[in-house]
Amino acid sequence: MADETIAVLESIGGTSHLVGWSDGGNIGLIVAMRRPDLVKRLVVIGANFKYDAGLDMGLTDESPAMQMMAGAYIENSPDGPDHFEEFVTKSLVMWGSEPNMTTQDLSNISIPVLVMVGDDDAFGLSHTCEMYESIPGAQLAVVPGTSHGLPLEKPAEVARLVDEFFSCQLPVETMMPIRRR
Repeated sequence: MADETIAVLESIGGTSHLVGWSDGGNIGLIVAMRRPDLVKRLVVIGANFKYDAGLDMGLTDESPAMQMMAGAYIENSPDGPDHFEEFVTKSLVMWGSEPNMTTQDLSNISIPVLVMVGDDDAFGLSHTCEMYESIPGAQLAVVPGTSHGLPLEKPAEVARLVDEFFSCQLPVETMMPIRRR
């Protein structure tokens, strides 16, 4: 998926802002590592850099989140509704082995990154903070009262934070810098 994203960005030409949620955030991190020349700034929402960092989301066939995903997939997939089960199977295989980045990999990211997460996300805050602390100059936004469904739960807050990050003057200067001295 990162290769496909890179191909799209190359076809557009120039650099682009990227926003990725969940697996899309993981893809964004990989693109930023491989081809920083294609990315102006990156926002990752509910992303993870280690496949085994996830907490149990309780996804079952009957869960509201799975029902929502199935509905969206069936409505939008060119493969039709019968393909949803195969999609879930492939996703479970992927989630059981990817991503597998290290903090050293993340430390090589040279573009501005905003790490955004819900305070009740599927990936523990310690994992998210480790990601944030490993990316030079990254910013962190923990949105209260949200889960891994952050963009659906508080879309206006997500849009505000993304807009602010894409338009802010860099490097960020804080009143009492510790991390950004």
